[in-house]
Amino acid sequence: MTTTKKILISMALFASSVLFASDGATLYKSCATCHGANGEKAALGKSEIIKGWDSKKIQESLSGYKTGTYGKAMKGVMKGQVARLSDEDIKVLGDYIASFK
Repeated sequence: MTTTKKILISMALFASSVLFASDGATLYKSCATCHGANGEKAALGKSEIIKGWDSKKIQESLSGYKTGTYGKAMKGVMKGQVARLSDEDIKVLGDYIASFK
């Protein structure tokens, strides 16, 4: 493989990772109001703290809110919040939230 190809591949991988991070960050902006900048708050004092959750748990809960099969006190609020999210958005958001330390 030529040096030029290696550089182009590296640049593409870097660009996609930056895009991924910014998409998750952009999607999370509307979540941060209730959940905190790093998922450290119980939303409206009622939800679980999502910081520390793995991506799978986050994706399952978001998908469940979307279908109405998950949630307790926040079920109605969250259903409206996630209604606009695609399956890909849910995956990206799950991965982004799971990265909070």
